[in-house]
Amino acid sequence: MPHFIMEYSANLDDDLDIPALFEKLNATAIATGVFPIGGIRSRAIRCEHFRVGEGDPDNTFVHLTAKVGSGRTPEVLKAASDKIFETFSECLKPVFDRRWMSAGFEMIELHPERNYRMNNIHKKLADQA
Repeated sequence: MPHFIMEYSANLDDDLDIPALFEKLNATAIATGVFPIGGIRSRAIRCEHFRVGEGDPDNTFVHLTAKVGSGRTPEVLKAASDKIFETFSECLKPVFDRRWMSAGFEMIELHPERNYRMNNIHKKLADQA
C-alpha cells in the first residue's frame, strides 16, 4: 500500500494527464521509503454527475485518497502525506491556475484486523532484484 483512489469531475478530461499524475504519485510514494513498491496501486474514478460549490458547470474537483496499512507512527504518516500532497498539488497547479478547482487529499489507515489481501507482486519484485 498505499492504494491511491482519485475521484475527479468529468469536466477535467481534457486537462488532466492521469497516467503522468499516477507515475509521479507512485514515484513519490516509493521515494518516501515508507511503502513497499509491490503494494502501490493507483486508480481514477471519473464522476460524470457532480456539483461543485454554487453549481457553476465550469467548477471542477479532484479528490485523492490514499489507503495505507496500519503500523506506522503518526509522524511517519504525516511526513509521507506531506510529500504526496506536495506532488499532487504540483501536478494539479497548471489546471488550478486557470480553472476553478477544489482539490483535496486524505490518507486513511486501514484497520489491521479487518483489512484482507493477497499479493504475489512482492515475490516477483524480489525475484527480479
